[in-house]
Amino acid sequence: MAAATHPDLEAVDLPTVLHALADPVRLGLVRLLSDGEERAWGQLDAPVAKSTLSYHLKVLRSAGITRTREEGTRCFVRLRGSELERRFPGLLESVIDLASSDGGVAKVGLRSG
Repeated sequence: MAAATHPDLEAVDLPTVLHALADPVRLGLVRLLSDGEERAWGQLDAPVAKSTLSYHLKVLRSAGITRTREEGTRCFVRLRGSELERRFPGLLESVIDLASSDGGVAKVGLRSG
């Protein structure tokens, strides 16, 4: 796998971030990652195929919302929460709060084991 690239958030515009957050699966991933913990991709339990999950993670990374770290053959993902807060103050918290109360978010959890 090629090394993951991450955009400078100063170069990311609001429509790009909002587009990435508009999908129920991606919003579920962001909500799960909002605890600040780094997660291995294999831990993520989403209602989509692995290839589709990979696509959603790529969209989030390309929009500057997540950061991916590779370690051997494993990949880890975390939310760029503090960086996003500096670039778009209050956006992430508002979106996560609304997603928690409004529904329309895919159930994304962690695999046990």
